[in-house]
Amino acid sequence: MDEKVKFEIEFTIQASPQLIYQYISTPSGLSEWFSDNVNSRGEFFTFIWDDSQEKAKLISKKTGERIKFRWITEEDDQTSYFEIKIQVDEITKDVSLIITDFAEEDEVEESKMLWENQISSLKQVLGSA
Repeated sequence: MDEKVKFEIEFTIQASPQLIYQYISTPSGLSEWFSDNVNSRGEFFTFIWDDSQEKAKLISKKTGERIKFRWITEEDDQTSYFEIKIQVDEITKDVSLIITDFAEEDEVEESKMLWENQISSLKQVLGSA
């Protein structure tokens, strides 16, 4: 298996951190913008798109601030995760989402574009687009 590379992208969002957190941390919130449907059983989440599904384990969260999942794959890659972090600028009070994810080196740009589409969907749901 090729080594995955870590990347971060940042998006400014016009919405309250508390509202954003509901959309990044709950199955119902995630199913409005991240995937077609999301089921959870404890710390395990199942993300469903059309006719495919992926399972992820919730590995950490800090209420109102961030959530981190690790995909459960056959390779059981312990280093690969994705994190969605809410950051508020202390001076301007601008709210940003910082996405940390991993992708194969030749798929980083494609992964970034996927996140851009996902966050665009989130902004529409939040009325921030």
